[in-house]
Amino acid sequence: GATWVKQVVAEDAATARLDFRDVDAIDAQTAYALSIGNGPASRIYRTDDGGATWALQFKNEDPKGFLDAMTFWDKDHGLVIGDSIDNKFQFLITDNGGKTWSKVPASALPPALDNEGGFAGSGTNIAVFGTHAWIGTGAGPRSRMLHTPDRGKTWTVADTPIIANASTGIFSVAFRDAQHGVAIGGDYRKEKEGVDNAAITSDGGKTWTLVKVSGFRSVVRYVPGAASSLVAIGPQGADLSTDDGRTWTPIEIPAPMTGWHTLAFAPRAAVGFAAGGRGSVATLTLK
Repeated sequence: GATWVKQVVAEDAATARLDFRDVDAIDAQTAYALSIGNGPASRIYRTDDGGATWALQFKNEDPKGFLDAMTFWDKDHGLVIGDSIDNKFQFLITDNGGKTWSKVPASALPPALDNEGGFAGSGTNIAVFGTHAWIGTGAGPRSRMLHTPDRGKTWTVADTPIIANASTGIFSVAFRDAQHGVAIGGDYRKEKEGVDNAAITSDGGKTWTLVKVSGFRSVVRYVPGAASSLVAIGPQGADLSTDDGRTWTPIEIPAPMTGWHTLAFAPRAAVGFAAGGRGSVATLTLK
């Protein structure tokens, strides 16, 4: 992270205005980038040369559609989520590295609640482990967790106690194995308020227990090499847990280093990279 090279996904007027909210790297050369927005503004691109060039893989043609986030089980199998349309979740899956994307049939999914969807904030409201995936929702009457054990073929849904209304819900999900996970979020309009904004599970997401985190947090990540340690970050602060999310301690962030929205750790290292407003990037080293 000492030096950075600016890259562009495509050099034309349309893509210059796209709002990219999620990048998933498979290896040093292969990565996917997801843009958000109504209708065709929601797109998926792929690079096979470390970001030098990008190819369009999917463009949403439904004017009501709005993609939120994506993740990959491996280089071939991926999952993308979008906001619900007419009380039906809009999920896409691929099993060939993104060459084709197919919609998860509505018959395989539970009905969506009114206005229920995902927040396109940190790109981390989906978590995967093995063949499992968990998706946290918000903006509806309840904040819920969808779960698939078989890469999107079958789904169940569970309520969580995280605060729920138009500006609140689950913004990020992390699982360290098939049983232990954390969901975090809150109210993005009240960034310093930590009310019913985090929950933990030890049964694969069937049930959730509220825990206390000091403010709105848009991302939570397990720390590589420390099985039960997590870091949560939001625009107004950060917190560390060393007990699987049961308790949290604020991390001191030097002023004016605030405004972070997302975080990723380097593989097998306790060094994280946070990204925020106006193109800002910071490193987090845990000792």
